[in-house]
Amino acid sequence: MYDDKPRTSSRPSLLTVYLNDHLTGSGAGVRLIYRIADRHRPKGSWPELAALAGQIEEDQQSLRRIMHDLDVPVRRLREVVGRIGEKAGRLKPNGRLLSRSPLSDVLELEAMLLGVEGKAACWRALRALAATDTRLDASDLDRLLARADAQSRSLEDLRRCCAVEALTAEPAAVSARPVRRAVAPAGRPGTT
Repeated sequence: MYDDKPRTSSRPSLLTVYLNDHLTGSGAGVRLIYRIADRHRPKGSWPELAALAGQIEEDQQSLRRIMHDLDVPVRRLREVVGRIGEKAGRLKPNGRLLSRSPLSDVLELEAMLLGVEGKAACWRALRALAATDTRLDASDLDRLLARADAQSRSLEDLRRCCAVEALTAEPAAVSARPVRRAVAPAGRPGTT
């Protein structure tokens, strides 16, 4: 017999999984960008990074609002697991045992850049859904997408500067070492 009652499933919809994955990533991104900004406080790039951190936190709130508008529940356990994963990710080798490496700045900025690119992909996916789902505001998604593009450009500029600084600092120390010259075996005339 046909039952016309809507069926509820204990399994989350793919949209729920997708948006919660992005929410988990955005939480890690917000924490990372604030750590990056704090480390760059003594440098000239701090005001730009502080503004960027504020925008990224606002973007996370926009995602929460969109999830609310779409009746997508927030999965708290995913957020907790994301925090644990992020803290474990900090334990990566950086070429130094007891101190922070300049390479850490480069890798963190690259991770942040990847996160912003992922966020932009989410905005694009939601923008495509806005054509058929009136709960989504297309103009708001266009604004969020434009802001993500600007954030990517800012992060890439800073990443490039940090990479040049970090990756050119060590070769100077290496070139200060004495150069070994090849010595010809004794008894072979014409070689030095």
